[in-house]
Amino acid sequence: MQRSQARDQADNQHSARHPLILAPGLLRLLPPVTIRGMQDLVDIGANLGHDSFDADREAVLARARDAGVSRLIITGTSVADSRRAVQIAASSPGDLFATAGVHPHHASDCDDAAIEALRTLLGQPPVVAVGECGLDYYRNFSPVSAQRDAFARQLELAAESRSPVFLHRRDAHRDFLEILGPMRPKLTGGVAHCFTGGPAELRDYLDLDLYIGITGWVCDERRGAALQAALPLIPIDRLLLETDAPYLLPRSLRPRPKTRRNEPGWLPHIAQTVAALRDEPVEVVAAAATANALRLFGLREPH
Repeated sequence: MQRSQARDQADNQHSARHPLILAPGLLRLLPPVTIRGMQDLVDIGANLGHDSFDADREAVLARARDAGVSRLIITGTSVADSRRAVQIAASSPGDLFATAGVHPHHASDCDDAAIEALRTLLGQPPVVAVGECGLDYYRNFSPVSAQRDAFARQLELAAESRSPVFLHRRDAHRDFLEILGPMRPKLTGGVAHCFTGGPAELRDYLDLDLYIGITGWVCDERRGAALQAALPLIPIDRLLLETDAPYLLPRSLRPRPKTRRNEPGWLPHIAQTVAALRDEPVEVVAAAATANALRLFGLREPH
């Protein structure tokens, strides 16, 4: 109990030193994003295979490059989706990459054939991680037992292939830790994708030596308070940036986009928001996030 109270006091003192995370309307007061100093961002998670991009995928990628997003990792969420991600990534070697995995929503489909298909995909050059895998008890599109089994099997696959893991968890924190914890020493690394929790959850993930992926959730004045409080506590060498496009369009974008579809080109806005909440120069945040992405996923420096 005393240890918990001491932690709470430390967190409160840290928050007092960072009033930005509590300031009403802060996210609406940010100046327009610029790309100065942010010419080499890596979007570590974008669902570029989503059908909302079918009509203009090349234009979306061009806008991302113009915004300073030089490399992008396309998220795989099922065997079919992972194959699609690999296909798209193969069209631009060195700039586009992919993950291969089964999202907990599709865990019921993660049978022996699916694991074998993922194993094959992991041998292809664009693939840099296993996932998106984990647990999601918010909707339970797949039974809990199937989710737990699929998660465990993909962690074993990541250990076997010496690949980092791209992790998903929602409303399943304790079970997530129970399954991941014993496997962590066998893994080369991993990222808590789209982290939305507060300081307590953050500590648990940092204790597992995970990277922390930050999306446009941090730009949401309605739901982002816990994340905004945790953000200054993330060691800068553990911070990663992602859009999760086409989902999670940053609510603080001004002027508002005509469509609710998120794009990788909005990643600099997320970087700027993160920098403001951490009270750090945006160039420092951007450079650190890029270096962290290169380290975790084994990406090469651009030519």
